[in-house]
This record gives sequence, structure tokens and C-alpha cells, in this order.
Amino acid sequence: MSYQTVLIPTDGSERAANAVEEGIDLATAVGATVHVLHVVDEFEAKVVPITGEQEAKREEYVEYGERIVGEVADLAAEAGLDVVTAVEPGIAHERIRNYIEAHDIDLVVIGSRGLGGVEEMLLGSTTDKVIRTVDVPVTVVYKPPTGTTAWMLPSAADTIHR
Repeated sequence: MSYQTVLIPTDGSERAANAVEEGIDLATAVGATVHVLHVVDEFEAKVVPITGEQEAKREEYVEYGERIVGEVADLAAEAGLDVVTAVEPGIAHERIRNYIEAHDIDLVVIGSRGLGGVEEMLLGSTTDKVIRTVDVPVTVVYKPPTGTTAWMLPSAADTIHR
């Protein structure tokens, strides 16, 4: 099978950064177009109190996502790859599945764990749900973060999610 499109979902975590590195390396090896997706988590949005700040906080989440996908897009472009980016609101595994179907993605490269918290422990990780619900190959990057990760999102240090 030949991979023409590789999806790298990212939340800005160190595990996602490792998946970004692997995904770009793999896409470079096969000459695939890289798709970078960040999902603005509905669960996070629901935690925000229903006040005048709700819309501002949602915009902050979207801006954070745009920074993340922009940084990944820059890395892929530096590697000579074509890049498509998206920031979408929703439930992460559902949005990833829908994106795969809508964009004819051939392969997903995803980190083994992201920024998930209590909801992840109770409901299962996004990665687990993606593996179980999509019909394309999924490469899970289990590489633990090191003290000297070659690439780490500068914006991840000031993440607004956790």
C-alpha cells in the first residue's frame, strides 16, 4: 500500500510532539501530504462557566489550536512536504474519524497519550478510541518524552488546556 496522505492529530503535548516527528519522517520517506488536525475539546469548553467569558475562552482554545497546527505545518514545510491544517471543535476521536473519512486519509500517526485527564482515565484515551473506530492504519508513537526532545511546541509550555 502506498500512503498519499498522513494525518497527524496533535494537542501540543510532548507525546504528540514525538508523533509529529515520526509522522513527518514517515511522510518524507513516502512523499505523502501531511494533514495536521487539532480538536478543540468539547469537554474543555463545557468546563468553562456559562458567563460572558465563555466565548472568549473558546476563542482562546481555537487560537491555541491554530498556533499548534501552524508550528507543525512549518516543520512539515521545512521537510519539503505539502501540508493541510485544520482546527475543529468537537470530541477528539469523533472529529479525527470524521476528518479521516472526509479527506481520504491513508495513515494516522498519533501519540500514545496526550493532555487527557480524569475523563481519559474514565472513558479511555483518544488514541484507543481512534484505533478502534477508524478503517485506516494507525501508527501509535509510544516513545516517551526525553529531556531533550528534538522538537517541542513552544506554545505547549503555556498550554491553556491544563
